Amino acid sequence: MPFDNVVAVALIMGLFGLAILVLLWPGEKQGKKVLRRWGVGDPSPSDVAEAVRYLRRRRFWYPWLFLGLPLLADLAGIDNDGVSLFLATLLVGALIAEVLAQRPPKGARREAGLERREVRGLVPDWGLILYAVIVAAAVVWLVVHRWWALLGVAAAVSAVTWLIILLAVRRPSTGDGAADGALRVRSARVAAGLGLAATVTLAIPDVTNAGAAIVVLAGLAGWYHLAHRSRVEAA
Repeated sequence: MPFDNVVAVALIMGLFGLAILVLLWPGEKQGKKVLRRWGVGDPSPSDVAEAVRYLRRRRFWYPWLFLGLPLLADLAGIDNDGVSLFLATLLVGALIAEVLAQRPPKGARREAGLERREVRGLVPDWGLILYAVIVAAAVVWLVVHRWWALLGVAAAVSAVTWLIILLAVRRPSTGDGAADGALRVRSARVAAGLGLAATVTLAIPDVTNAGAAIVVLAGLAGWYHLAHRSRVEAA
């Protein structure tokens, strides 16, 4: 793509990211909603403040990533579309947020849990199996077609996904145990879902083939179910 076009796309996406930041900049209402969705029925004011900080830490990066990722993709010779760029932005934003969260804010109240945190405690077994099956199907598809460059993209996406999950496991605790656990679970499950969706959309650009379309749809469906707490889990 000509450089002028790349810059134009980057600017448009940057403005899009800025609009998202303004519209979705979280406040107390959004913090309560997130905590209740992930199992904290009656969050305290300090829990809500922690949830708002958690959301802002992620969304702050969206405009800059929307602006910079198209340029980086062009320099790397990677074709990208709107969906792929959107998913990549969410995934990289989550990674930056988890890296920054490894150092809690000064004065934060920390609580030590008696149970050792593990990946399976954040992402359920069905989610891990779903992730493994869909990613394996995407890898097989790429190997069969000898799309080695795209296989490298899929590997990079998986690496970022698992880095986010592992950082969520080891992130220092802050505030109430229930709220901290809910936000930690959300981070890991949303990352796993985004990793699925980003893997299939970035690595399989041509969905005109029925097999490719099935893998992509399975990845997007997996993203939805991992990133949302079902009624059964809520019960």
